Amino acid sequence: MRDLTNGPEGRLILRFAIPMVIGNIFQQLYNVVDSIIVGKVLGEQALAAVGASFPIFYTLIAFVIGIGSGATVVISQYFGAKNYAEVKKAIGTIYIFIFLASIVLSIAGITFSREIFTMLKVGEDVMPEAISYFTIYLSGLVVFFGFNSTASILRGLGDSRTPLLFFTISTLANIGLDLLFIIVFKWGIEGAAIATVVAQGGAFITAIFFLNRRDHLIHFSWKSMIFDLEIFRKSARIGLPTGFQQAFVALGMMALIRIINNFETPVLAAYTAASRIDALAAMPAMNLASALAAFVGQNLGAGEIGRIKKGLRSTLIMSWAISILVMTVVIFQGENLMKLFSDSSEVIEHGKNYLVIISSFYPVFATMFVMHGTLRGAGDTLIPMFITLISLWIVRIPLAAILSGEMGPSGIWWAIPSGWTIGLIGTLSYYLNGRWKNKGITKRPEL
Repeated sequence: MRDLTNGPEGRLILRFAIPMVIGNIFQQLYNVVDSIIVGKVLGEQALAAVGASFPIFYTLIAFVIGIGSGATVVISQYFGAKNYAEVKKAIGTIYIFIFLASIVLSIAGITFSREIFTMLKVGEDVMPEAISYFTIYLSGLVVFFGFNSTASILRGLGDSRTPLLFFTISTLANIGLDLLFIIVFKWGIEGAAIATVVAQGGAFITAIFFLNRRDHLIHFSWKSMIFDLEIFRKSARIGLPTGFQQAFVALGMMALIRIINNFETPVLAAYTAASRIDALAAMPAMNLASALAAFVGQNLGAGEIGRIKKGLRSTLIMSWAISILVMTVVIFQGENLMKLFSDSSEVIEHGKNYLVIISSFYPVFATMFVMHGTLRGAGDTLIPMFITLISLWIVRIPLAAILSGEMGPSGIWWAIPSGWTIGLIGTLSYYLNGRWKNKGITKRPEL
């Protein structure tokens, strides 16, 4: 665990972010390799099925992610205030909530999977594989939540290195099992889903065993866990707006899939592959924002507003430098990257166009995410939720629907960074009014 309330701000954030970046690049690298294996071995229909499943899965878990992120903020602020008894209560509370929520969501998602895919206008050629993949994936939701919640809690405590170990184990196991189940056992798209569930479950069990053998604030034992209603309320107050925000994003992804499905299967396959590359490229900026959120949480708990502002400036500079570098690579290598996923010239062309358009706006995306990280770390999540609602549902989705009729799939791609731009303007304006300074759960006279 690391105290982020003392020391050079930029260096602390960078050192905290590096293991997160490496760990999440490993995780996203699995998604990329998984899509490469599915696309090359099983074909564009299977690749499209994976792409159709993801936004539905993300929609189902959005609120739980929100509550979890709220709990992480609560944990980091209590940790910054050196209130370790409340930290332990918060950890037990979030684990109990996550376990119960995963069971409910698994049952609901599996029961209504066909109806959801039909609503998204998924073609009959893709539907059977999409349902199989999605059903198996949801069956492992409890280990997915447990694994990712453990990583988030550790980050709130200032520990970004231990999650890196777990992510590395999960990613390497996932890739190995993908190759075994799909190529050797020939289990098809079901093999890809089983590989993910087994790898996540193995990593979660490893994490529990590892942490329980150490003198750590996290000790996974049902007997010692207590559900604290007041801490849950605080987590919900902070996390529910983030949950709604994540739900808006997830529903927006579903709406985007519905628009994409007005075109042929190769467009959905291209979007699936290109968005995997896009997610990998965006990861450094997103992890810097997450590191900044933990930094802000601890320093707000300690009453160090000046350090927060310095940390924000340093994070912005780092994220701009990385995003410009990544943008250059993706623009010039977009076509070659797409060739890793598919041999179809149509899939490659649509994917290349997506990457060129989207990557040109990476600095805008990075700035928006870093500003969101600041507000999230402070526990100020309500206004960012409304900003996301506006940028997504008033700008991106309507614009995608309109431009797709005028420009084809490229119109959908242009709508995405248009939403980012509006989101950045709104978030920056709200940050500058300074209300976020008074949102901490551990009030101090100097604030």
